[in-house]
Amino acid sequence: MARLLLIILGCALVTYVPRFFPIYILTRIKIPKAVAVWLRYVPAAVLAALIAPGITTAEGRFYLSLSNSYLLASIPVFFVAWRTRNMLLSVCTGMAAVLVLQLV
Repeated sequence: MARLLLIILGCALVTYVPRFFPIYILTRIKIPKAVAVWLRYVPAAVLAALIAPGITTAEGRFYLSLSNSYLLASIPVFFVAWRTRNMLLSVCTGMAAVLVLQLV
């Protein structure tokens, strides 16, 4: 039981430390304006990196085709996201587009 508690505490420490120090350090220094502007694009870049493989691959292979429903569904999602900048509306649009394309 004591070993399990040590493992849990160790996991908590390993999880907490990498999150704490960047926050601690960044609250004490002034970030240059150019870096702050650059950092604004990081979430969009990460999201694109996570989504792109899902819409351009099927069964582990690169798949750009008009029969790729995920790729086709991404078109209205990009438009809605660009025009509204509303994440919930974009997600709902994507789910509806995939549903419609799967049923057709």
